[in-house]
Amino acid sequence: MNIRKTVKKVIPKNLFPAIEPYGHLVESIAFNTKAGFPARGMKVIGVTGTNGKTTTSFLIHRMLHEAGYKVGLMTTVAYGVGDDIRPQVHHMTNVPVPELMKRLKWMRKQGVEWLVLETTSQALAQNRVWGVPYSVAVMTNVTHEHLDYHKTFERYRDAKRRLFKLADSNKQGLRAGIVNAEDPSAKLFISDILHPISYGVDDGAVRATNIKQTSAGSTFTVEMADESYSITCNIPGTFNIYNSLAAVCVGRVVGLSPKQIEHGIAALESVEGRMTTIEEGQKPTVIVDFAHTPDSFEKLFKDLRPVVKGKLIVMFGSAGRRDEAKRAVQGRLAGEYCDEVVITEEDDRDVNGQTIMEEIAAGAQEAGKKRDKDLFLVHDRTKAIEFAISRGATKNDTVVLLGKGHEKTIERADGEHHWDEIGTARKACKKLAK
Repeated sequence: MNIRKTVKKVIPKNLFPAIEPYGHLVESIAFNTKAGFPARGMKVIGVTGTNGKTTTSFLIHRMLHEAGYKVGLMTTVAYGVGDDIRPQVHHMTNVPVPELMKRLKWMRKQGVEWLVLETTSQALAQNRVWGVPYSVAVMTNVTHEHLDYHKTFERYRDAKRRLFKLADSNKQGLRAGIVNAEDPSAKLFISDILHPISYGVDDGAVRATNIKQTSAGSTFTVEMADESYSITCNIPGTFNIYNSLAAVCVGRVVGLSPKQIEHGIAALESVEGRMTTIEEGQKPTVIVDFAHTPDSFEKLFKDLRPVVKGKLIVMFGSAGRRDEAKRAVQGRLAGEYCDEVVITEEDDRDVNGQTIMEEIAAGAQEAGKKRDKDLFLVHDRTKAIEFAISRGATKNDTVVLLGKGHEKTIERADGEHHWDEIGTARKACKKLAK
């Protein structure tokens, strides 16, 4: 029996939008029942937040894997078990319920003990993760994003809070919640779970001290009530110190030793499309990152601006049929922090790309940027990458390509097209290095 077709027969197609999220709930119940609730028996660590979810999930997965556990992973970038990590081909973090059940059944056959599941606000709001027994919930931060769907920040935040309530209701699980103490919504998340642990640099029960950052990553000491850890994170950026702190807290909850936690975090060398440096003999430093929200922009620019000796050049766009309010904000942030701004396409879908670029440009112009001097609109993303990299004339210059990161498709009016941001950047760098 095809359950999805049966559900659609029971609930007419034109009623789905009106009864959302109950349509997805029916689907989740039906597919879980047919699959035999494949996540049961696994200890599930859910990671939610506006930024940092994927890197935090990878850090936790690597840490548990290095400690000898059979660990599954599902993220925006990839999924898999142990060292068998496969690319995520769907243009979404949490896959549709039928695919989720298929992956969970495969993981159960592999003997997965722990599952690190990156979990979005939409998946929680739509009940697409119904039947998943979360034991540990992690919140990285909650900032402006996905308001095209949730309409208000409060609804977006409260959708993410559901992860903590799910973990708290799991009477067989650890019922632990890991919360960024410096996030304005921290107290609300803490109130949703029986055993909360807070972390941060300036606040929290678990803190990072003695921080030393380089272009290759950071080292710092983690201090808590009864012990400390010496942490090495191989992914640069202040935000990855916070991501590492969240992973330390999970290791603590799971019961890993200090050495297991230290070794596990240091064992992760990189995450595709997260501060990925391209080296093909070109003059400027070229970095590919998935940053696509105002908060992630500001954090990344604040980290880079003090260490870039030459020009800081940024290239990015904004997705069509998504949060429109952030476009001018991103343009303004780019204009304030960067010497040159190149605006391009980023999943226009069926929205006029020129309109999107003009909305971003308005913010950059507000910050003082001028067209064809230090503000450029190049709609074709391949040409934009080549152009942005060509603007870096010396080894002191840095070019950051934002918004696509690991994604393998780009969505245009006529559908999805193959895309490889890192590969395209490599070709451009090789071309310019000749």
